[in-house]
Amino acid sequence: MDFTDENREVVGSEDDPLLYASNSPRSPQVHGKEKGNPVNYDRHSHSPRDGRPKNGGCGGKGTWGGLLDTEYNTCSLDSKDPNYDSSEEYGHSAGARKSACDFEAYRKRATIIVEEYFATDDVVSATNELRELAMPSYNYYFVKKLVSMAMDRHDKEKEMAAVLLSALYADVIDAPQVYRGFSKLVESADDLIVDIPDTVDVLALFIARAVVDDILPPAFLKKQIALLSTDSKGVEVLKRAEKGYLAAPMRVECIERRWRGSKTESVEDVKARINNLLMEYVVSGDKKEAYRCIKDLKVSFFHHEIVKRALIMAMEKRQVEDKLMDLLEEAAEEGLINSSQIRKGFDRMIDTVDDLSLDIPNAQRILKSLISKAASDGWLCASSLKSLSLEPRKRSLEDSLTRTFKMKCQSIIQEYFLSGDISEVCSCLEAENKTWSSELNAIFVKRLITLAMDRKNREKEMASVLLSSLCFPADDVVNGFVMLIESAADTALDNPVVVEDLAMFLARAVVDEVLAPQHLEEVESQFSGTDSVGGKVLQMAKSLLKARLSGERILRCWGGGGGSDGSRPGWAVEDVKDKIGKLLEEYESGGDIREACRCMKELGMPFFHHEVVKKALVRVMEKKNERLWGLLEHCFGSGHITMNQMTKGFLRVAESLDDLALDVPDARKQFVDYVERAKTKGWLDSSFNYTSNSNSNSNSIHVKENGTSQ
Repeated sequence: MDFTDENREVVGSEDDPLLYASNSPRSPQVHGKEKGNPVNYDRHSHSPRDGRPKNGGCGGKGTWGGLLDTEYNTCSLDSKDPNYDSSEEYGHSAGARKSACDFEAYRKRATIIVEEYFATDDVVSATNELRELAMPSYNYYFVKKLVSMAMDRHDKEKEMAAVLLSALYADVIDAPQVYRGFSKLVESADDLIVDIPDTVDVLALFIARAVVDDILPPAFLKKQIALLSTDSKGVEVLKRAEKGYLAAPMRVECIERRWRGSKTESVEDVKARINNLLMEYVVSGDKKEAYRCIKDLKVSFFHHEIVKRALIMAMEKRQVEDKLMDLLEEAAEEGLINSSQIRKGFDRMIDTVDDLSLDIPNAQRILKSLISKAASDGWLCASSLKSLSLEPRKRSLEDSLTRTFKMKCQSIIQEYFLSGDISEVCSCLEAENKTWSSELNAIFVKRLITLAMDRKNREKEMASVLLSSLCFPADDVVNGFVMLIESAADTALDNPVVVEDLAMFLARAVVDEVLAPQHLEEVESQFSGTDSVGGKVLQMAKSLLKARLSGERILRCWGGGGGSDGSRPGWAVEDVKDKIGKLLEEYESGGDIREACRCMKELGMPFFHHEVVKKALVRVMEKKNERLWGLLEHCFGSGHITMNQMTKGFLRVAESLDDLALDVPDARKQFVDYVERAKTKGWLDSSFNYTSNSNSNSNSIHVKENGTSQ
C-alpha cells in the first residue's frame, strides 16, 4: 500500500499503533524451500547468493538511499534484545497493517461525505453517515478534511462547514478529536497556503468561529502557539484569530455573520420563530421539541432574545410561569443557552421593565420575583445583573407623548431621505416639539442616525448634513449619541459594523462643529473601560480625528462635502480653493457681507475655512485693503470661522512668508502686526508668537495648539 500524507498522520500519532511492518526485502522473512513449491524450480533457487537487491534497493550510485523509508519502516525485532517478545513479532505487523487499511477506508469515505454534504446541505444525512463509519479515533481527520475543503470554496460552503461542526460536536465527534483536528490544520498552514493564498485569514476565522460556537476552548490558541516555531504560518493564523477576530468589538455577531450571505435571516424572522416555538411549547409542553427548534435557529449569540421573550410571556401569563422557567432552567443546565446569554436576557428585561409596566401591572415586582427564583435554583447569578428598583424611574415626559414623537420621527426622517428637504424637517420638528424639549431632541438624533446606519452612504451623508443644519444644543446631541451607544449591542444584530459607523458619525459631528472635541470626553465618561462598546467607539473616533487630513477624509467618507441637500457629491479641493478665491474677489470689489457668508456656508466644508483666512490675509497684505480684514472679523464674530480655523490660517500664511516676501518685501513686518491685532481681537490664542530674522531669512512660530508647540 502506498503512503499518503494522511497515512503518515496515523504513523506520527502518539495514540495510534504503528502503521505496518515494512515490506522491504530486508524485513524478517522466511526464505527456504517448501515441497511442491514452484519456487524450487526457479533457476536461481540453488544459488548461494541472496537474490534481493543490494542494500535493500537503497544503495548504488545516483540513488536516494533509504532516507525516504526510514521514518515509516518498522525495524527488525532482535531476539537478543532483553525486551524481545516473540509473540509480538507477527501481531505487531498485522495490527499495523489493519490500522492502515482502516484509516485508508475512513479517509476515502470521509472525503465522499464532505463532498455530498456540500452538494446537499443535509446535516442529518452527513451526521448519520459519519456515525455509521464507527471509527471515532479517526474523527480528527474528518474535522481537518471538512475545514480544508471548505477553505478553498465559497462563503456558502465555509458557513456549511461551521454549522456541521457545531452539529457533530459532542454528539458524533468528541472534544479531543475536534481539538486535534484543528491542531493538524494549524500545523499544516504552511502547506495549505501554497494552494489557498488567504489561508491565514480563512483558517483564523474558522478557529475564531469554533471558539465562539463553544466547540474549541479559548486556551487552544496559546497552547498551540507554544508548540509552533515562530516563523510558521500557524503562528500567524493563531495571532490573527486572537487579535483580528476574538478581540474585535461585537466579535460574536461579526464572526457568526461573516459567511452567512443569502442564508442569513432577518432579525424579525428570528424573533418570530422564537415567539412561535415558545407558544408551541406552552401549548404542548414538549421540551425536546422546543430544544430542537432552538438548535435549528443556529443563532447562539441571539439566545438572550429567547430569555427575554420567555420572561415577558411568563409575566403576561402567570399560569405558565413555572413551565417557562423550567424550560430556561433546563436549557441553562444543559448548556443550550449559556450563562452570558441568560444574564444578557435578564439585563434587557431590567432595561425595558418601565415600558412593560404600562401593560403589566407590578411588572417590577414580578420581574424581581423571577430573578430571585432563578438565582435560588442556581442557574442565574443575580449579583452580575443591573440594579432593579421597585420604584418606577422618573420621566420628564409622559410615555404616550414620547412614543408618539418616536413614530412621528420615523416618518419625518423617511420622508427626508426621499426628498432631501431640510426646511421641511425643521418645520415638522417645530410642530411636534414646540417646547424644544432636550429629551425629544436627543431621541430625534438617535432615531436619525439609527435609520441612516441601516441604509446606504447617501442616507448617512444626508443624516450628517441634517444634524449640522438643525442647530440642536450640543448637550442634546451628546445625549443622543450616549443613547445610541447604549443600544449598540441590539443594533449590532442588524448592523455588525455598528461600532465603526457610530465612530464615524461622532467624528463627523466634530468635523462639522456640531460637537466640540471636549464633548467626546463627556460621552466617554458615561462608559467605563476601553473594552466597553462606548470605549471602543470613542477610541476609534479619536483615531479618525487624529489622522492626517482627517477633516477632508471624514467629510468625504460617505461621498459628501457638497450642498446642503446631501445628495450632491463633494467638491474637489482645487474647486473649493477656486470658489473661495472668487467669493473673496467679489466681496473685495464691493460685494455684500451676508452673501459672502452664505457662499461660505454653501461650501459645506467648515474644516477648510482656514483657506478663507489664508487667502484673505494674503490679499490684505498684497493690496493693503482692509475690507477683507473686516470680513474675517465678521465671520469670527458670527461663528462662521472658529479660533481653530483662524489659527490654522495664520500658521499657513507664516509658512509661506518666504515666497510671499518675493512679491511683498515687507510681508514679515505686516504679518507680525496682523498677528498682534488678531490676538487683541481674540482670534488667536495669546500663546501664538511669530518672530522673524531678516538677516538669516528664517522664521520662528510658537503656538500652543492642542497641547503642542510648533
